[in-house]
Amino acid sequence: TVSAFQFEEQFLASPEDLEKLRNEDGSLMFQQVPMVEIDGMKLAQTRAILNYIAAKYNLYGKDIKERALIDMYSEGMADLNEMIMHLPLCPPHEKDAKMTQIREKTTNRYFPAFEKVLKSHGQHYLVGNRLSRADIHLVELIYYIEEIDPSLMANFLLLKALKTRISNLPPVKKFLQPGSQRKPPVDAKALEEARKIVN
Repeated sequence: TVSAFQFEEQFLASPEDLEKLRNEDGSLMFQQVPMVEIDGMKLAQTRAILNYIAAKYNLYGKDIKERALIDMYSEGMADLNEMIMHLPLCPPHEKDAKMTQIREKTTNRYFPAFEKVLKSHGQHYLVGNRLSRADIHLVELIYYIEEIDPSLMANFLLLKALKTRISNLPPVKKFLQPGSQRKPPVDAKALEEARKIVN
């Protein structure tokens, strides 16, 4: 089951905030964010953070083979997610080509692969018939894709069912409500604000 994992976010408001973490505090092992304080540790690097939280809350498979599948699926999702995240960085004259690439990779590469996994074993989740971080990442990715173009989901009935199933889990349902800690997709304005802090 998914846990009602509680967290408090602290955002960097200025370059000075980042410098303090880098120099005075020593919290940023590689001099960059994100960094999560959990269980007496200061963890850096997104994948390390995600893996730790997934393992802590039983979302990382029951054995090494399941973890390998979860990692493989998550890395595939990261490839598509990265294309989406880089969209606001695109010069205007390249945006249409980038959107075409995202649509093509979504409908011809990534979503068919995950649909095939679900169809191949007939279970409710990608790995071991139990919720994992791969399912959660996939549903997050589906939300991003639907914000770009909802029609891209038309042929993926099992992915739609997975999204509905996970979105109705009480902690997830609460997280998806307006006013929650869920962040909207990064846009040009948010990107510019981040650049002011990290550059």
